[in-house]
Amino acid sequence: MPSFTEDGFPGCVRHPNVGPILGMLKLPTQISFVLPKTPYTLENILHYSPGAIKSDWHIQHLIYQLLSALSYMHGLGIAHGNLRPSNIMLTETFWCWLQIGEKQLLNSKVNPSNNFHNPSTGGFCSECCSSHALYADLNLSDSENWQSSFYSWWRGELSNFEYLLMLNRLAGRRWGDHTFYAVMPWVIDFSVNPDENSISGWRDLSKSKWRLAKGDEQLDFTYSTSEIPHHVSDECLSELAVCSYKARRLPLSVLRTAVRSVYEPNEYPSNMQRLYQWTPDECIPEFYCDPHIFYSLHSGMPDLAVPYWAGSPEEFIKLHRDALESNHVSRQIHHWIDITFGYKLSGEAAVAAKNVMLPAATSTMPRSTGRCQLFNQPHPPRQIAKKNSGRIKVNDVDGKPLLTESNELDKLEEATSFCEKSWHLSPKYNVYTGDWLNDESQEKELLRDTSVNTSSREPVSSMNYDWISTIDSSYLLQNIEVDDDFVGYQDLLLWRQISSSKVVSISSADDIFAVGCILAELQLGKPLFGLNSLASYLESGVLPNSMQELPNHIKIVVEACIQKEWSRRPSAKCLLESPYFTKSVQSSYLFLAPFHLLAKDESRLQYAATFAKRGALKKMGAVGAEICAPYCLPLIVSSASDSETEWAYVLLTELLKCLKLEAVMKLVVPSVERILQATGYSHLKVSLLQGSFMQEIWDRIGKQAYFETMHPLIISNLCIAPHMSSAAASVLLIGSSEEHGVPITVHQTILPLMLSFGKGLCNDGVDVLIRIGGLFGENFVMKQILPLLHSVIHSGIGVSDVNKPEPIQSWGSLALIDCLTALDGLIPVMTTETIIKELIEDRTCPYVKILMLKDMGFRVLQCAAKSLIRVCLQIGPDLTALHVLPKLNELFDELAFSQKKNTCSVNLVGNMGVGRMKVGEEDCIGSRMELVLLLYPQFASLLGIEKLRQCCPTWLLLEQFLLRHHNWKWEYAGDSIQSGPDNIRGRRPSHNKGSTSESRPSKLLFNGVGWSRPQSQGKKVAKNLLPSKNKFEYNQNPVERHVAISSSGMQEPWYWFPSPAASWNGLDFSGRAGGSKDELPWKISASIIQSVRAHHGALRSFAVCQDECTIFTAGVGPGFKGNIQKWDLSRIDCVSSYNGHDEVVNDIFVMASTGRVASCDGTVHIWNGQTGKQISVFSESSSTSTRFVEMDEDNMLHFNPLTSGMLSTPFHGNLYSAMDYLEFNDRLVVGTGNGSLRFIDVNQGQKLHLWKSESADSGFPSLISSICSSSSVKVHAEETISSPSWIAAATSTGCCRLFDMRSGKIISSWQGHDGYVTKLAVAADHQLVSSSLDKTLRIWDLRRNGTAEHTVFRGYSDGVTGFSVWGQNVISISRNKIGVSSLQGSTDEEGKHRTTPQHLYTADGESKNVSVLSAIGILPFSRLFLVGTEDGHLKICC
Repeated sequence: MPSFTEDGFPGCVRHPNVGPILGMLKLPTQISFVLPKTPYTLENILHYSPGAIKSDWHIQHLIYQLLSALSYMHGLGIAHGNLRPSNIMLTETFWCWLQIGEKQLLNSKVNPSNNFHNPSTGGFCSECCSSHALYADLNLSDSENWQSSFYSWWRGELSNFEYLLMLNRLAGRRWGDHTFYAVMPWVIDFSVNPDENSISGWRDLSKSKWRLAKGDEQLDFTYSTSEIPHHVSDECLSELAVCSYKARRLPLSVLRTAVRSVYEPNEYPSNMQRLYQWTPDECIPEFYCDPHIFYSLHSGMPDLAVPYWAGSPEEFIKLHRDALESNHVSRQIHHWIDITFGYKLSGEAAVAAKNVMLPAATSTMPRSTGRCQLFNQPHPPRQIAKKNSGRIKVNDVDGKPLLTESNELDKLEEATSFCEKSWHLSPKYNVYTGDWLNDESQEKELLRDTSVNTSSREPVSSMNYDWISTIDSSYLLQNIEVDDDFVGYQDLLLWRQISSSKVVSISSADDIFAVGCILAELQLGKPLFGLNSLASYLESGVLPNSMQELPNHIKIVVEACIQKEWSRRPSAKCLLESPYFTKSVQSSYLFLAPFHLLAKDESRLQYAATFAKRGALKKMGAVGAEICAPYCLPLIVSSASDSETEWAYVLLTELLKCLKLEAVMKLVVPSVERILQATGYSHLKVSLLQGSFMQEIWDRIGKQAYFETMHPLIISNLCIAPHMSSAAASVLLIGSSEEHGVPITVHQTILPLMLSFGKGLCNDGVDVLIRIGGLFGENFVMKQILPLLHSVIHSGIGVSDVNKPEPIQSWGSLALIDCLTALDGLIPVMTTETIIKELIEDRTCPYVKILMLKDMGFRVLQCAAKSLIRVCLQIGPDLTALHVLPKLNELFDELAFSQKKNTCSVNLVGNMGVGRMKVGEEDCIGSRMELVLLLYPQFASLLGIEKLRQCCPTWLLLEQFLLRHHNWKWEYAGDSIQSGPDNIRGRRPSHNKGSTSESRPSKLLFNGVGWSRPQSQGKKVAKNLLPSKNKFEYNQNPVERHVAISSSGMQEPWYWFPSPAASWNGLDFSGRAGGSKDELPWKISASIIQSVRAHHGALRSFAVCQDECTIFTAGVGPGFKGNIQKWDLSRIDCVSSYNGHDEVVNDIFVMASTGRVASCDGTVHIWNGQTGKQISVFSESSSTSTRFVEMDEDNMLHFNPLTSGMLSTPFHGNLYSAMDYLEFNDRLVVGTGNGSLRFIDVNQGQKLHLWKSESADSGFPSLISSICSSSSVKVHAEETISSPSWIAAATSTGCCRLFDMRSGKIISSWQGHDGYVTKLAVAADHQLVSSSLDKTLRIWDLRRNGTAEHTVFRGYSDGVTGFSVWGQNVISISRNKIGVSSLQGSTDEEGKHRTTPQHLYTADGESKNVSVLSAIGILPFSRLFLVGTEDGHLKICC
């Protein structure tokens, strides 16, 4: 803060939480200064997005920043004096600045009697301001005086216009912001001159303008049919409407952005009546106060015409304003206020008024504007003065109205009650400022107190804030510490008793009072004090009732801050040292405070990376690292230079190590996605694509999240121009394929790459396909890759002729070239027999089929010819003569007898005197006849001229063509040597030219008479571009590996996995781009691929590991005991088992974070998934049913307390009946036989709280049959992820209940089914799927309060015993059949939702499954599903 004289105290206050002053102008009577504008204030967040402050540490961190700034200011003798949420500025990362205003300048040596204006205090401008006249008509008072404004309006002393502007201001609507503009009601329809003695022309203010425009019938239909029930789909005043109203005054650029990209002046309403009829939106203030809005600034757009009864815009404004202030409107305006600002915005009142609005975006995203409901009670009507006897007489007694007539007392009581219930609109945060400074003596005391403290104090600070070169790194690292982040109640009580550091001035104490009020409001979601409650507290010491709603540890701090006696309040420094603030919050602030004093992003990045590398983030713990991450990650994403990249990589790696899984998904993953999505070259992108970093992120987030977020972006980096990032992406995909296994590699890498053929896939992308084929060997190529290539070639041929539209034709040609390039690279992996069988003898030989197409593009023909020669070189001359040449005779005949004259030809014979072009990758043949030049000389070199002439009847015509147009003739070069492609140089044409070698298999260039063999083929396929040694590493040559496997007689891994080509029949390759699972539909064929006997008895449950290569099956073992088997799916082999259960296991989960397995058979067993060693067993004691309340009283949440303890049932209450794994906190929630939910902390090995959901009135409690939570939903990376908000439980009686995750309270309860609920699962964040023995599958939309059915699927002949969800499909099992249903709820011809169950058939389709299905699980990324049967079989299906 700059000083105002040269001899004042330090020239600037440099604290990271004090808002900097950017500029200042000192005048004799006032001082104007410029402050930075932040996107939010704390008031914005509290009003429009309270969910953005998500956790206790968010609140702690915010309060710690405020106290740090106050401690520094108080040390300088400066008190803020007006601390309130509106004066706390927040950046996008929620770093706060205290806004400096006039009260902080009182201690300067400027005469304090001078008038200062602080915009934050509410006025538009001071009287001395030159713009004062502009706002004179508004005469708005401060929002703190809302009650007095209401009474003034209610008595008729304040106009309707002014009162409505006040409400707009309270709701956050403001002029200049077209998205939340100040709103006014339309009061007339402009058809006639408004007359209070007539009802004609007046608008019905008891209904919204939207309702009047749309009609009740349409709104009812919208409400009943919408996925999210609502009547109004937009705000009451949209940006489109505001810009259309002001179209004649706004710049055309604004109109093109907000209204329509093409400016059409005639499309804007030309007169007021047309404007009113055109829009369903409300009015704006300008139509009541500003005649300029009618006059157009744009040529071609006429002025807005006023109604016939108004002679000019000025006269219309006067008449329109008179209508707004008329008694007719005043009698109804309270109804409009209820609809726009009041209680009819929510609840049943909104439904009755047909005013339910479409919910805004998630409240967890910070917003500076938004929809705001001011009142929860009906707004009182305005008092209308009567002209005759009985006129209201109003006197002022203590500022409150006194009505002399008794029949008006009820109205007065109603108005008073309304004000009392709306106290939150006038929150109070200060005691000794504002309205409480009632006399000059108090104000002078404050000024004297401030000036004394200013002169007697020196600046103090807890650390030296300075540039990075002078930051004491040793001090920082020594003072960073971490604890268990638990705020101890006893510690706070002790602090309260022994703390001796108190405030020493009234003004400082007032700031501390404000901090206590703000802390309470952050917890409660509403202000702590209003006008009356603060007065009551100061007089009698009675605290508001809301204090009882605060958590105990918060209450201690708030009570200390708001002590009635100001001298007993703790100082800011004392609060900073209190145990309320955890060590993580203190350590993170110690790290971030110097960070925010650095001006340049580069300096900040270097600072953060330096201390992160030295262990600062690790020392402060996961919570401290999560606090720091939002400030560091934007710098990482924007890093550009090589030095910045190095720092960014270090910092990102450290954050990945230190953060918890939830924070990694919420913060780190979106940042990495933005880096990978960046176009062009990025050094940081290349660094991240290295296998080491991706391995770390894989380990942290798991395979499923990796494939949903990272993997599609890695593939997308291959669809750009080749550079280092595409090369790094290709290395990563190649190296990770063996770790993924065949099914996942095929569906997640091979198919997306092939779907990118013809769409800009670079050579590195094709190379990935080739090298993966070489890695897995010939069988993989033959079974998985070649069928898919044939499908792409078939699609490409179908759209590549010249008669197709240009985009489709272009895709087909480019896709064919990519396919031919891939085939060229895969040929060395295959044996001669395979090449002949798959590529030549096949009826659809791709090379010949392409060459025979007369309408095919010349570039494709050239590639096909070169690829065919490459194949012939591989298989040798004898097999070429036997299998290839007979297929080419038709082509040679066509070319030989063609009468087409070629005016352009390719010259490959040196400097001949005919037209020529150089053959390179950019060159292309000019006609089909030039195929003769590409094919005939090469076959002559390979076979020998005599044999070629024997196989080709038209050899003479072809050689004449070559001689005439290309001066080519055969010259004898010695004995024919036909032993292989390496010896074809024995026969040469009469000319030769230097060759060009290329390293890529995709570039096979013509070299004299033959083809150069690419260096990357043969045994070098799997040896180039190897990543560093890690889990993605592969070391063995594919050919050698294939030979080794064959010689040993063992079956290859994944030998049973079928080619996906059969189920992809008809896939539109031209219309799709390779990408995530949602872009590739899963066509379920209901085929059994493999079956194996897994258990002696029924198979009850599956648990699929994230790698989808390992699964656990739970079923009935020997002696009818529970048995769990661990399976390696690559070889369908049982590798281990767990036999610790005495009963049949009903649920099993793999805890991915630790590798442990939880299984439930009435008790819960935790055991090591690798060794099978038991770790712990959890059960309820047998006495639980009778002494349950006494044992667990401390850990129990009673929502519906039982009056006589727990009742026993046929299924004993001490047995666990269902289980779910809460991945976000590594806990289990298990259901019991008496309808309760028990939480278990697996890491600590202890049982936690118990939730009781049954009441005594319900009779015998029903057992919990299934549980699920919202944590099972994988949130997309671009969205904000948070902890699960609810848990759903179903019972054996068909009842479903939804519990709030934090409080344990029942959100909703409904009868979901008529029978036993077999399973619950979460399909989306708002959808719940349930199945039951009542033969139905149901989908519930939780946005409809959980009780309204969204979809009911019928059609099952037996009970639905289970299901699994994948994407938009639900695969269910019922007896020996499966059913596939869509979450989108498609209906049949009768408008009903039906599922048609079908049998599972073997792969050959000859026999069907007759065993009863008992369990189902999905391998989502392998596109497979598992079913278990009652006779113990495990069946793998597709």
